[in-house]
Amino acid sequence: MIATLLLVLVACAIGAFVIGRNRAIAIAGGKVASLHSRPSHHGASLAIVCVVPALALIVLWSIIAPNVMDTAVLSRFSAELADYGVPQIEGFLRDSRAVAFGGIAGFTDELTEQAAAYYQSLNATGNMILAAGTALFVLAGLYLGYRAIKLRTRARHLVERFILVILIACSAVAILTTIGIVLSLVVETFRFFQKVPATDFLFGLHWSPQSAFEGAGREALAQDQSKIFGAIPIFAGTLLITAIAILVAGPIGLMSAIYLSDYAGPRFRAVAKPILEILAGVPTVVYGFFAALTVAPFLRNLGESVGTSVSSESALAAGLVMGIMIIPFVSSLSDDVINAVPQSLRDGSAALGATKSETIRKVVLPAALPGIVSALLLAISRAIGETMIVVMAAGLAANLTINPLEAVTTVTVQIVTLLVGDQEFDSAKTLAAFALGLALFCITLTLNVIALRVVQKYRERYD
Repeated sequence: MIATLLLVLVACAIGAFVIGRNRAIAIAGGKVASLHSRPSHHGASLAIVCVVPALALIVLWSIIAPNVMDTAVLSRFSAELADYGVPQIEGFLRDSRAVAFGGIAGFTDELTEQAAAYYQSLNATGNMILAAGTALFVLAGLYLGYRAIKLRTRARHLVERFILVILIACSAVAILTTIGIVLSLVVETFRFFQKVPATDFLFGLHWSPQSAFEGAGREALAQDQSKIFGAIPIFAGTLLITAIAILVAGPIGLMSAIYLSDYAGPRFRAVAKPILEILAGVPTVVYGFFAALTVAPFLRNLGESVGTSVSSESALAAGLVMGIMIIPFVSSLSDDVINAVPQSLRDGSAALGATKSETIRKVVLPAALPGIVSALLLAISRAIGETMIVVMAAGLAANLTINPLEAVTTVTVQIVTLLVGDQEFDSAKTLAAFALGLALFCITLTLNVIALRVVQKYRERYD
């Protein structure tokens, strides 16, 4: 129903715009210059007055209607639910809504069926009220806005203020979302540190949260949970795989950017750059399959041929494939930055007798350094946050090692592992995922701050 009303509002907005624009032209007698605002402003103003109040009604209704229906159902079946506890009541409401709106049949009792029928009745009545209210708001807005169209009506001011409010709201959503994410991580992490000391988490050398729920050692480990929540092996695995990835992507991406920007011809560049950027559009699970089915067996067979033991799931396999994945981030951004270096710097260097390679090394790359560093740090952040490749190619073992031929794990993989399935969000095992998430957030934030500082430090030198 709401989707239908939204489509109707879109049609009403288009119609109101046309009506308002034609009305303004008719009032001006064809002399548009006599209007305070352009006819398009009058059309947009009428569309805003006609649609926005009705849209606000729909949004408000979608927020409060579910709670109103739940309250009505609880009131209607209060006698039958008198002996139910809070979990049973919540389950009853959930099942009733599923039967009423989700089309679920079977495995329900008579009370649930009656509640579902009552939900459907309430929903039908609510939809009628919402449709009537929306029509009333649209017609009232159309009438008042149509009458307000005059020669000296300041329609442009209304339209510009409305656009300003939309821009402010979009900015506020982005800011509030970031604040909400950080606060949720901080609150849950604080709860985790009430169970496990922060020093044990940040500097512990053993990570095995599953041990708290396995076998006879559960009670002993529950008394000293710091023994199983040491995150150093996870951080070490993350840094190891990221280092391998950036060692692959950094040189290849930067050299590709230099070639495409200063050596490649226009035809080759027009073909090569889009092909290179296709790598960024390949799903990460595809890279994971490639790492698990091709790269990892190849490295294992290669190691056996030279007498070296290589794990079937290794940091090297994950790092190599992840490096291939982030090459477009380094290459494309570096290419854009290098192309942005003024041609006058190249011409001046050539006039002083420098060769092309000397010009690139001593003039172009220093001038493009802030952008190149930003590209590298963006690629590092992308590698740190990768999950699927590590799951499929590096494994889940939290080994404290710097040997790239062994299996390791990363922060993101452990977050997924801890939150898979039905979890209780009051245990140290589950809360550890939020602590890992906050640590990962701090790492990526630090990288972004470093990138900004580099850009600020070197930008003025070449402006």
